[in-house]
Amino acid sequence: MPLLGDEFRAAREARRLSLSDVAEQIHIRATYLEAIEGEDWAAIGAPVYVRGFIRTYARFLGIDPERAVEVFNQAVPSPPPTKQYGISAAAGAAPSRGKGPSIRVWLAAALALALVAYVGYGYYQLKAGAPHVAVTSAPLGATATDVPGASPLPASVASPEAPTPTEEPSTPSPSATRQAVSLRFTQVSWLRATVDGNVVLEGEFPAGTVRDFHGKHIHLLVGNAGGVEVTTPNAAPKLMGAPGEVVERDYVLRK
Repeated sequence: MPLLGDEFRAAREARRLSLSDVAEQIHIRATYLEAIEGEDWAAIGAPVYVRGFIRTYARFLGIDPERAVEVFNQAVPSPPPTKQYGISAAAGAAPSRGKGPSIRVWLAAALALALVAYVGYGYYQLKAGAPHVAVTSAPLGATATDVPGASPLPASVASPEAPTPTEEPSTPSPSATRQAVSLRFTQVSWLRATVDGNVVLEGEFPAGTVRDFHGKHIHLLVGNAGGVEVTTPNAAPKLMGAPGEVVERDYVLRK
């Protein structure tokens, strides 16, 4: 039985198509197609991306996509679940024992001592002769003239008919009108988001996740495109592709 990559290459060449020809028709970069034919899975990335590319490429060439994915699964076992960005690799680890108080304990003790010293200093200052200020409270509903020793308020302030200043219409902040590409996940899906050349988000996200991306050039690589809804400036929301499909999209926003 030929290797999976050889089978893809033979099917493509039988159709007299170059990698560039295929890339234009199925919207997968030629470098990824070449990696599939060379079985260079690391060049593509996470296995979920590889499976999506294999399915799309196989359907185009008339190869059974599920059989092709099964061959890949046998060659490359599934890795453990990927943690989302922003979660520490040490999260959930058992606390170390026998190493004495941690730095957090020392910091908390120092903060407590500083607070006690501050309160004690304030109490000392109060006892040392801080002037006593008598506060006269007005009964509920009383005006300033009802309080002994209080000077009457000017008519412009005390009068209930005093005109209320007209508020100027608020001007929306620049961030409120800033353009963005928004994603809403309706199913579990993978995402790699690159903004202005920097990968800002990568991982698997559950249904209900919403993400906004700002920048000049936004590149999205999505697994299970049928489970991701994209909204761009001045356009209605739409699905990025078919269920189980891996797609790439580029967006250029005006500042």
